[in-house]
Amino acid sequence: MIIEGALEAPLFTSEPSDADIAEFQAWVREAGQALYRDLPWRNTRDAYAIWISEAMLQQTQVSRVLSRWERFLRHFPTVDALASASSADVVEEWQGLGYNRRALALKRAADICSTEYAGRMPEGVDKLVKLPGIGDATAAGITAFSRDVPCLYLETNVRAVFIHCFFRDAERVTDKELRPLVERACPAEDVRGWYYALLDVGARLKKDHKNPTRRAAAYTRQSKFEGSRRQKRAWLVREVMAAPGLSSAELLRRLNVEERKSGRDGVEGDEFESIMADLAREGFFHREGDGWLA
Repeated sequence: MIIEGALEAPLFTSEPSDADIAEFQAWVREAGQALYRDLPWRNTRDAYAIWISEAMLQQTQVSRVLSRWERFLRHFPTVDALASASSADVVEEWQGLGYNRRALALKRAADICSTEYAGRMPEGVDKLVKLPGIGDATAAGITAFSRDVPCLYLETNVRAVFIHCFFRDAERVTDKELRPLVERACPAEDVRGWYYALLDVGARLKKDHKNPTRRAAAYTRQSKFEGSRRQKRAWLVREVMAAPGLSSAELLRRLNVEERKSGRDGVEGDEFESIMADLAREGFFHREGDGWLA
């Protein structure tokens, strides 16, 4: 268990016996109880609220989501409220959470749920994954935490636990190798509690040990944000929302002022046009005359 402040985990082969799985389940439950985090989205079974938390937690630290989840729900308390909002309002509320595409995907998925599912989230992983921005892990998270039914929920902290316990010396562990073990270990009852325990154990393992997920084939190191194309995209989204109607020439001028203040070279016109074209295609902006509007 937790010895001298460090989490001690049992180790198994990648082809565990039924007894090994039972031992693993018991350990996860006990360790998870000791490490339980009372996060606000764990106190609801509302599929919409859980969906928002799962979307926010993708590549965003829990500490940041803690300050934003309840605020987002105050602005958009239901699927229909999110669907009726403008894309610009949703993206503006999303600012600071990173990857603004997620905000647009939420809006598009809410539009579908409002019109096709009477303002409710569809039930079942197969239906959920058909919505914009909802992949296998998010669909399973919504299903497990709102309906408490068995499903295969494989996200980064869950991945960390299974790699650490079943693939201690392996490199480039694939999700194809992990999925049968995750599915086999998932209990028939208290699925919510099971996956909460895995999430909390995985978060602790990544602190106590060299991050096990770095040995996953799915692992990619996040690129530096400052000076990146992502940083320029985010700046342009904020600027157009703050001052709609600016021309391309003025936006490029303002962007380059900021870039040079940060000690970076200015952005060339071709790169700027490429970024704006991407943002327009993704639904962040549209052009009216020479001005850009969110």
